[in-house]
Amino acid sequence: MTRKHLVLAILLLLVFFAVQGGEYGTRDYLILQREERDERALIQALRREVDSLEREARLVETDPETQERLARELYGMLRDGEFAYFIERGDSLASRPGRR
Repeated sequence: MTRKHLVLAILLLLVFFAVQGGEYGTRDYLILQREERDERALIQALRREVDSLEREARLVETDPETQERLARELYGMLRDGEFAYFIERGDSLASRPGRR
């Protein structure tokens, strides 16, 4: 191997080390870019969720229809003159003690 080839090989190794070596190589850089992209997507999804929850909270505080719907669904509240009917499935009656 001539001196020229040796110098060329050393230069190629130096260039390779400059690109790939060190604390953060090209592979690490690409991984960090992918992680950053994933984190940004997660942030966007969380922002959409927060916006949706803020809208829902605003409706609960200010919208009478939403308040009435929640009162009926969560607490079983009724208007004057309304009756609540609870329908049991047929198999639940047969499973009671003393029933045949």
